Amino acid sequence: MKRWRTGAAAALLALAGTTGAFADDARGPRVIILGFDGMDPQLLRQYLDEGALPNFTRFLAQGSAVTSFGTSIPPQSPVAWSNFTTGRDPGGHGIFDFIHRDPETMLPRFSGSEASPPDKFWKLGRWKIPRGSGQVRNLREGKAFWELLPDAGVDATIFKVPANFPPVECEVRSLSGMGTPDITGSYGISTLITTDPPVERDLAGGRIESVYLQDGRFTATLAGPRNTWRQGDPEVLAAVDGVVDQERGAVWLRAGEHEVVLKEGEWSDWVPVDFPMVPLLKSVHGICRYYLISTSPHLKLYSTPVQMDPMRPEMPISTPSGYSRELAEETGLFYTQGLPDDTSALENGFFADADYVRQSDLVMKEHLAQLRSELDRFAKVERGLLFFYFNSPDQTCHMTWRNMDPSSPTHAHADPAHAGRIRDVYRNLDRALGVTMDRAGPDALIMVMSDHGFAPWNRAFHVNTWLLNHGYLVLEDGVVPGDIDMLRGVDWSRTRAYAFGLNGLYLNLAGRENEGLVKPGAEAQALLAELKAALEATTDPLDGKPAIKYAYRADEVYHGQMRDTGPDIVMGYYRGWRGSNESALGRITETEFSDNMLKWSGDHCMAADEVPGILLANRPVLRSEPALVDMAPTILRLFGLPIPADMVGGDLFSR
Repeated sequence: MKRWRTGAAAALLALAGTTGAFADDARGPRVIILGFDGMDPQLLRQYLDEGALPNFTRFLAQGSAVTSFGTSIPPQSPVAWSNFTTGRDPGGHGIFDFIHRDPETMLPRFSGSEASPPDKFWKLGRWKIPRGSGQVRNLREGKAFWELLPDAGVDATIFKVPANFPPVECEVRSLSGMGTPDITGSYGISTLITTDPPVERDLAGGRIESVYLQDGRFTATLAGPRNTWRQGDPEVLAAVDGVVDQERGAVWLRAGEHEVVLKEGEWSDWVPVDFPMVPLLKSVHGICRYYLISTSPHLKLYSTPVQMDPMRPEMPISTPSGYSRELAEETGLFYTQGLPDDTSALENGFFADADYVRQSDLVMKEHLAQLRSELDRFAKVERGLLFFYFNSPDQTCHMTWRNMDPSSPTHAHADPAHAGRIRDVYRNLDRALGVTMDRAGPDALIMVMSDHGFAPWNRAFHVNTWLLNHGYLVLEDGVVPGDIDMLRGVDWSRTRAYAFGLNGLYLNLAGRENEGLVKPGAEAQALLAELKAALEATTDPLDGKPAIKYAYRADEVYHGQMRDTGPDIVMGYYRGWRGSNESALGRITETEFSDNMLKWSGDHCMAADEVPGILLANRPVLRSEPALVDMAPTILRLFGLPIPADMVGGDLFSR
């Protein structure tokens, strides 16, 4: 455990830091946790040394420490935050990756939640009227710690913790975070309305609306949900009419009953977007913001992914259900999508770096306003918990690492004006900490933590290609690597191992996989040992350096009843390497390694000890080698509650 201390008040804080000191006091404790996703200890130290973070410095002067905080295996956000939430590792909560595989179909699926539509209908011509409603289910196992707090009379607010969609039903205020979809049910599909469409139209996380101007007028559409009230479940679109004034660099828009006028470089406020399902009977309500990039020589008009309207969300996003409405009434409409910084718009070329920075700033502005509102409410609480989450350090490091790092393969194409963007985001978080310290009151326990750190991602490892080249994965006769997508075309009768997700490698295990080949027991154990040794000996031909620090065996690092449902080996890379997107989706490339040429240039899906998170508290952290799984039991102990036997962590404030 590494700590960097400033100040000399630790001894006094230790006297007040006894675990359970407030357990018998109905007026306490009052606990605030700021979750800064992806805040990195190395970068935090650098910016502290530069004097860029006065409020962090002020916090540390109280006797706190920057503690290196153990992350999850693998250090992926849904995995890490599930560790935080449940006090379990993936063997207990069952979230192993962004992507899991279905062992029956051998196809990928989203790990966090699943939606099922109604299965019974009354049919009236082309219409089908649902008999009942569909269901959205959170797939994480284990109780969230906040489910236990109402029994102790704790006033709790859980703001946008990841991997909590739909939010677990309980008597706390909560707003769902990462994993919450846009109105289409996806992670976020933005729209570029343009008279100059790109040649490449197959975009991830984006859609192109190609328009032609007639006397400056155009009509475009925004994508909505599937209409489960109509035969065939067609996609519902919302029309957007516009008039372009190239002389003044402006555009007039009308969507339904709502009109917007924008100048170049200007963002709209949130605008309602309605998707009619059944005339006069059923509509789905969303909101979006428009950004006019240019009118000349070509129109480029961006629309955010259409968000669920927090005033009347189509799916559950808060507990109680009215909390999202109350927050919107207090601070204004806001992004409900779990990952609001539009990384896809930058990757797809809708945004330049400067556009992405402006959009990210809008998200940060929303979050700071919401934090102030929650802190004002918390100031009136005598016994309570406030958890508040910021996504921006994670998404900013993903997209702008290349701007500051000359070793990045895409550094030469990055805008040097934003080489300090990550530092700027840390400064915004410093402001958030300052506001929290000023409004929390002297009796509040404040903790600042992140789920993982960050590192460069310069080289991609294509796991399935490696498995093919080493004889562990075999293709059907006549199939070539370029034909493979989602592992369709793999000969399962001869395949012993395969990969899905960013870090997961699976045995084709008899009795588990639909066409399993490898026998459980001695054969599987021998194959695991062979794969582990071979992977950890793999070197990158570019420089001869090893790429894989650990091929973690799940049976050695995971605990709990879900352990055997996930990957058998978890890939833990050295800084600079990561599993490829192609392999994560079950594709096979020509080479085992390649340069990462994406704008997504920073990452954390590596070995856990390469990218630890951070932990700061205004009382001494006494636990040796603290980790994310310690947060849930610590919070329960602070409020005098017993720690459930299935939690693998311990109390941060006792030895």
